[in-house]
Amino acid sequence: MNLEQGRLNTEYIIKGIKTHDEELKSFLFTLGCYEGEPVTIISILSENYVISIKDARYSIDRDLAEAIII
Repeated sequence: MNLEQGRLNTEYIIKGIKTHDEELKSFLFTLGCYEGEPVTIISILSENYVISIKDARYSIDRDLAEAIII
């Protein structure tokens, strides 16, 4: 299951990042998205996802949410 399929206000553990784009992987890593890290979907507005990782909130698009495996 990926983050795009997740439910609001539910904490998930990241199991991995599924993409062939190394630049995308690197960007997600700088946000703190890596295996074993908890992530929560705060809200979904249109195709933008507001997520919480390590006490910080980020807005990501659907493509990024699909790359995060939970």
